[in-house]
Amino acid sequence: MTVQDKGQLDAQYGLLTDIAQEAGVSLSTVSKVVHRRRDVGAATRARVEELLARHGYVRPWERDHREPRQIITVFRDLSGPYTLEVVRGIVDAAGELGVDVVTGTTGRRSISQWLEECVALGAAGLIIVISMLAEEDQRRIVEQRLPVVLVDPLSAPSPEIPSIGVTNWSGARDAVQHLLGLGHTRIGMVAGRSHSLAGAARLHGYRAALEEAGIGYDPAIVRSTDFDYDEALVATLQLLRTEQPPTAVFAASDAQALGVLEAARQQGLRVPEELSVMSFDDTLVAAMASPPLSAVRQPFEELGREATRVLLQTAEGRPPASPRIELATKLVLRTSTSVARST
Repeated sequence: MTVQDKGQLDAQYGLLTDIAQEAGVSLSTVSKVVHRRRDVGAATRARVEELLARHGYVRPWERDHREPRQIITVFRDLSGPYTLEVVRGIVDAAGELGVDVVTGTTGRRSISQWLEECVALGAAGLIIVISMLAEEDQRRIVEQRLPVVLVDPLSAPSPEIPSIGVTNWSGARDAVQHLLGLGHTRIGMVAGRSHSLAGAARLHGYRAALEEAGIGYDPAIVRSTDFDYDEALVATLQLLRTEQPPTAVFAASDAQALGVLEAARQQGLRVPEELSVMSFDDTLVAAMASPPLSAVRQPFEELGREATRVLLQTAEGRPPASPRIELATKLVLRTSTSVARST
């Protein structure tokens, strides 16, 4: 926090303290009125609101849109190609709108603490990327009307909290249908964790494509891991060592797909001649892999732009028409997939 930010925060705190004394209530009660909490009596609320207006207090999210604005973006961590692409999308979109971005993680600071920081900094709102929101945090966001947008949340949030993602199910279905079209019938998957909405949707898309092709689901060639290289490497080695190994593997993320490629190398399998590999994400590393990965492309730039747009609109009191926004994916074909070998 800069000296200027601290000075503004101190002045704000002093004003609210004066209003609390004048109204004959606690500072906590004034804070509840500022954040529109429901647990304040009507008469008390009216008295505090009148004093806030008389003293010219303006809530951070109601300030003139011409003032410099700031948003906070929080990730589980800042590692992996997906995070880099989402950060870039949000920063680029915010820059076009003249908005500064503070980026952080939940490694040493909880979501609850980031919500406090958002209020303390007078930020327009908070974008939370791939995280699990506790019920208490969701309740606070809803009750205090804090502007928050979720990107690919691990679990379904309250319908009053907007979330943005991509068409995970149909994207995965398209990927597997491509492999089926190449003649592969023994298609394995390195999936995400079942508690992840995106991971579960991609697994369901995989299963739907197989079912439509009349191919039974075989759990022996499916492994669930984090969207992680190391775990995917271990999982793929297990798949390739089964009695009937797959001739193609669909990975739920680029990081996992890189683990699949390394497992194939360790097993002495040529990609794509002996094993086709399909990915989901299409971050920068997909095109730089060896061989370059065929992948389902997420529209990262649009994802960042939409998350920023929805957040700023929510901060201005204009929530989106739908609580869930899904952006279309696209199949990008490179050289990691080829026609299945004849047996």
